[in-house]
Amino acid sequence: MGINNLINKPWFKLITNTYVLVLTAFVIWMLFFDTNSLLIHLELKKEIKKLEKQQEFLRDEITKDKIIIKKLSNKEELEKFAREQYYLKKKNEEIYLIEYADSLKTPH
Repeated sequence: MGINNLINKPWFKLITNTYVLVLTAFVIWMLFFDTNSLLIHLELKKEIKKLEKQQEFLRDEITKDKIIIKKLSNKEELEKFAREQYYLKKKNEEIYLIEYADSLKTPH
């Protein structure tokens, strides 16, 4: 009698309906197993956000580099940059590097 009572309940009839079973199987398939599943969409959305952050960082770097290139088009600025970054010198010059105690990487 327990099974007959269960079969006669309205919610059991709804759950065992063929259309509901097929729809449930379809939704589960689309959410988890399909090649365009919800899980894959979430991973791709996360990847898109990461790439957008990287794109913004690279745009900022391009802007900085354009400013440096514009600045280095001046001969005096180019010479200053070469002296500071690459320690270049003119023919009859000597370069002295001065390091302060707080800039050295030795333990105290």
